[in-house]
Amino acid sequence: MFWTLAFPLLMAAAVYAGDDAQASAPTGPPKAEMRPVEENLHGTKIVDPYRWLEDGKSGETQKWVGEEMSYTRAVLDPLAGRDAIHKRLTELLSIGSISAPLIGGKYYFYTRREGMQNQPILYVREGVDGKDRVLVDANQLAADGTIALDWFDPSEHGKYLVYGTSPSGSEMSTLHIIETKTGKLLPDTIERTRAASIAWRLDNSGFYYTRYPKKGDVADGQEMYNRHVFYHELGSDPATDPPIFGEGRDAEDWPSVRLDNDGRLLLISVEQGWTKSELFLMDLKKGTPPTRITTGKNFLYSATAYNGRLYITTNEDAPRYRVFVAEAGNYEHDDWKEIIPQTGSVLQGVGVWGGKLFAQYEQNATSQLKIFDLEGKNVKDVALPGLGTVFGSDGKWDRDEVFYGFLSFTVPPTVYRYDLKSGATSLWAKVDAPSIDPAAYEVQQEWYHSKDGTRVPMFVVHKKGLMKDGHNPTLLTAYGGFNVSLTPSFSRTAYLWMEHGGIYAVANLRGGAEFGEDWHRAGMLGNKQNVFDDMIAAAEHLISEKYTDKNHLAIQGGSNGGLLMGAMITQRPDLFRAVVCQVPLLDMLHYQDFQIAKLWIPEYGSADNAEQFKWLYAYSPYHHVKAGTEYPAILFMTADTDTRVDPMHAKKMAALMQVSASNGSSKTRPILLRIESKAGHGAGKPVTKQIEESTDVYSFLFWQLGVRA
Repeated sequence: MFWTLAFPLLMAAAVYAGDDAQASAPTGPPKAEMRPVEENLHGTKIVDPYRWLEDGKSGETQKWVGEEMSYTRAVLDPLAGRDAIHKRLTELLSIGSISAPLIGGKYYFYTRREGMQNQPILYVREGVDGKDRVLVDANQLAADGTIALDWFDPSEHGKYLVYGTSPSGSEMSTLHIIETKTGKLLPDTIERTRAASIAWRLDNSGFYYTRYPKKGDVADGQEMYNRHVFYHELGSDPATDPPIFGEGRDAEDWPSVRLDNDGRLLLISVEQGWTKSELFLMDLKKGTPPTRITTGKNFLYSATAYNGRLYITTNEDAPRYRVFVAEAGNYEHDDWKEIIPQTGSVLQGVGVWGGKLFAQYEQNATSQLKIFDLEGKNVKDVALPGLGTVFGSDGKWDRDEVFYGFLSFTVPPTVYRYDLKSGATSLWAKVDAPSIDPAAYEVQQEWYHSKDGTRVPMFVVHKKGLMKDGHNPTLLTAYGGFNVSLTPSFSRTAYLWMEHGGIYAVANLRGGAEFGEDWHRAGMLGNKQNVFDDMIAAAEHLISEKYTDKNHLAIQGGSNGGLLMGAMITQRPDLFRAVVCQVPLLDMLHYQDFQIAKLWIPEYGSADNAEQFKWLYAYSPYHHVKAGTEYPAILFMTADTDTRVDPMHAKKMAALMQVSASNGSSKTRPILLRIESKAGHGAGKPVTKQIEESTDVYSFLFWQLGVRA
């Protein structure tokens, strides 16, 4: 549910300029009028001078945004080396992408993007060695590439495929159904199917799915929540789809669905934040209502049903997860049988494929694959190409094949087919990166100590032979939240940085999933300061180990990582030369009042609660900007159709810092705001926009850290 790092054209064309952009190049940032709004929160007086900027639709806000964009372009466009940066980024971002296939009968469905295609194309292959055929090409849906394919799911035998598309990065999908053999679209379309979960009936007659209410059906603003389960019969009016689950439950519940191999048991999993979930089971043949099969404790549960048994993966009393088996008709927890105990590695998930348990683990932030029989006996460890990340694994109950993707800092996305009978692994598809020589780079995993003594790992990637002279330009990134692991990834843009002698570092802060639920909880709610301490310690480690110094160190992060950037700006402005703060949360006293942010209260807390207010106010970046302080050069980045983190955070923070910081109007260490039009939180962003955005980011970083393009 959260943004993760990944990100001749007219550079300003896709950037919001506003109707009243200044005709001549501005010499400094515009001054946003201060209109103080005072409130009392639990006995503490809070004054917000820029509350009016929260209204993105007002003419005043749009005028100010247009002036900000003119200032940002006036600073970034003339930077030396910009054309060379743009040219190389175009080459790097032309390196394609690929997904591991989903199996439906004799068909294999997967996405691939090549060259300058803005969006991945959904292909279908008949037979494992058959020819590919285009099934859905989102590039044909909008000339500027701003309509994205959000998700897809084939029916059990592959006759149909259901998929979702959304415009401008909004992620609020429209569901479509296509017949695989003919490519014919069915007339059924369903709106408001963001991140839909689909469970097809085995006879292809219909499917269970999740959707959101339309505006007017619920209280204003609640249409972003209240995700419920419905059933759709092909050919019927979606308006008459019967509700299956969700009525009377908390609006923030996040249900998902899946059917067992017999089509009899419908499993409904309900996420309630990032520390608790519940499981419900419906016997469709008996017509029983959803029956709760978990204990209601504050733990996470996921499951798959196979041959009348439930295989349940949980962190209940096991922060690194374990697996139980239970008979589908027996809901007594005491009768569950543990078959895979907790180990030193973190169990990420289990699939029942080909009559085996296919398990993915994580050890020190790198992937492992293991195969167990149905009684939990380890029968094989699957050899991986190296230390890296497994993505998109998939199989079927009755098939002896499993597909999985693999990538690392130096290995582009590659898809493998594993034969469960023979144990053989074969290459299925890969992404070529001819303009990169992976052998020229090295990856190290280093450990450092945080403020409280906790050992934290960090990946450090750079050219071989790099000298630790204490002055290397270094880009450090991290996330630290929501049970998200930052495992090795293939960052195309990072190669531009490293080709010019830069160091790319990824820190695995608390709040993530790298070491299980204890690691996650050590960085959430009242423990959030641990995340910031871990990041500060990562920067200090890079400096103490002579990789760099504070004048050659930059940091970058988005979403929850954008909050991390805000905390670094306000807590240690002396430690960094430059900061790229993307789609950030920065006003932590009111974040929950915008977009879908109520979903994140279990992770952060809410200022409506007196105790939680104390820890939120203690670090909320917007409330800790100090007048007269010299801050790093900062590039705040957001998007006008972000439906996750509201753009108001970046707008208010930029306005406040430009008037408060001693370098608020600096020509050499500026504070800039960039707002992308027709884009959201990051998902589905077309390649052309990625190139423009990355050109701005790296032009800014090269300039600030003294790197010559």
